[in-house]
Amino acid sequence: MKLIPYQVKTGAENMQIDSDLLDYAVLNNIKEPIFRLYGWSPACVSLGRNQKDDFIDYDFLKSQNIDVVRRLTGGRALLHDDEITYSFICPFDYLENGENVVMSYKEISQFLITKFKKIGINLDFGAENKVHTKFDYCMLVSTGADLCFDGKKFIGSAQCRKEGYILQHGSILYDYNITLLEKIFNEKVITNSIISVKEINPNISKQDIINVFMGC
Repeated sequence: MKLIPYQVKTGAENMQIDSDLLDYAVLNNIKEPIFRLYGWSPACVSLGRNQKDDFIDYDFLKSQNIDVVRRLTGGRALLHDDEITYSFICPFDYLENGENVVMSYKEISQFLITKFKKIGINLDFGAENKVHTKFDYCMLVSTGADLCFDGKKFIGSAQCRKEGYILQHGSILYDYNITLLEKIFNEKVITNSIISVKEINPNISKQDIINVFMGC
C-alpha cells in the first residue's frame, strides 16, 4: 500500500489532490492501493457531486471563514473542521467485490475497522437509517455501509469510479460544534445519531490516529 503523509490543505487543494491521485492510478495502471490522511484549513463545507447548494448561506460561511468546495464523489454535504479525512484509491480487481458499490464500501471499510481497533475503537456497519430527504448533512443519513460506534455514525464516506478504479474518501469526526452545524445546514443535529472520537475517548489525539494509520 502506498501511504501519502498527512497534510493540512485548503478544501480546493484537498479535492484536487484526491482527483490527481485517482488520475495517476488510472494512467499508470497502479495495482496497489493508495491511502491518504489529511486535514482542512480553513474549515470547509464539501458538497456532493450532484448536490444542490440552495441551502447554503454563503455570507454566513464567509463571516465564519469557512470555504465551500464540490467533491468528485456523490452524497450529501459535510463540514470538514475538527476531523481527519481519509482517501483510499484502488483498482476494482484489488477487491473481492470491486464491481459492487456496497460490497466495495464494506471491503475498504474493513481497513478502517482494523486500524481503529488498535486504539480501542471498535466499529461496525450501521443499519440503514430511513430519513426524510430534506437532510443536507451527510452524517444524519446512514446507508448501512457507513461505519458506526455503538450504533452512532462515526465515519461518513463517499465513492466515485473511473476507468476501473475506485476513489473512496470519508470524514472521521474528531469533534464537532453542534451550534455551527445547525446554522450551516438549517436542521436539527440529533446527537444520538452521530459520535466523535472525543466522545468515545478524549485521551485519543489526532496524532494517535495518524500514527496508527501511517504505521508509526
